[in-house]
Amino acid sequence: MPKKPPSIPASARRVSLKMLAEYLDLSPATVSFVLNNAPGRSIPPATRERVKAAAKKFGYQPSLIARSLQGLRTQTIGILLPELGEGYHSQVLGGAADVLMQEGYFFFTAHHRHRKDLVAEYPRLLQARGVDGILAIDTQLEGLLPAPTVSVAGHAEFPGITNVILDHHRAAELALGHLYRLGHRKIAYMHGQPFSSDSQTRWQSTMQVARALSLEVPNDLIIQLDKDLNTPELGYPGIHQLLLRRRDFTAVLCFNDVSAIGSIRALHDAGLEVPADVSVLGFDDIQAAAYIVPSLTTIRQPLQHMGALAASSLLKKLAHEKLPDIIKVDPELVVRESTAQVRSAARRHTP
Repeated sequence: MPKKPPSIPASARRVSLKMLAEYLDLSPATVSFVLNNAPGRSIPPATRERVKAAAKKFGYQPSLIARSLQGLRTQTIGILLPELGEGYHSQVLGGAADVLMQEGYFFFTAHHRHRKDLVAEYPRLLQARGVDGILAIDTQLEGLLPAPTVSVAGHAEFPGITNVILDHHRAAELALGHLYRLGHRKIAYMHGQPFSSDSQTRWQSTMQVARALSLEVPNDLIIQLDKDLNTPELGYPGIHQLLLRRRDFTAVLCFNDVSAIGSIRALHDAGLEVPADVSVLGFDDIQAAAYIVPSLTTIRQPLQHMGALAASSLLKKLAHEKLPDIIKVDPELVVRESTAQVRSAARRHTP
């Protein structure tokens, strides 16, 4: 009589490849070849169907770590980002997720809150979980990572890491050019937090364009952001403190849209109207920018496109396609209600 294959115990919490192979009376290698769709293996269609049916029956899940150790793809991506909010990070992540889902990839997200220890540790943890590659969003990398990597808004250049970045010099030209044409010469400038990847590059570009336009940037019109916030509270205190020093500025160039929304509220609470007394210009064009009152003039980063571009670039990198170190994306000026022509100072408040 032919040997009857063993049954799998109902108490087994997780079915292993070896248990499945013994049940089917096949070698573990054959079962693995079928479940991993390994090319170049001559396995009868009936055997393939029998393996897949048994795997489905017993809820077999292949080990991602085992696949990684065997040099096989796990169809899994690790995504590093500071946090999930309603603005910049979520829109970039949304664009990346659409591409990864369409291509059949699963992904982990790891929130590091700009902590250097977590930025250093999380890539190793993701690799231990078998990810094929890493997508870093607004993350200050300190060196090469243990897996193929694409970075969004990463300005540190390392060999082998592709950076998807906005053309910040062009963004500064659009922003300051708009305010300059409206007659603004006394502009308050908001400098981003030191831990934000875009801060230094955006500030340097802004200062270069300000010099080209002969715009003065006095120290007492510079607002330095330092809080790790992704809400309008980010911009409110800086404007409040600025108004205690002087009120002769006619415009505020904000670091991002959420700080611009906070700035509008701070100006309102001080009795100033936007844009009648002070124009406010944001950056990013998050979804809320068009719906606040007044609606926000801003520099649009194509955030979802940048996320999608980064994800597709990472998949190309995994397919060993050659990619440039830097992929630049063009910004766009979106003019709404929060900026206007400078008018007479007769109605403006004085300290």
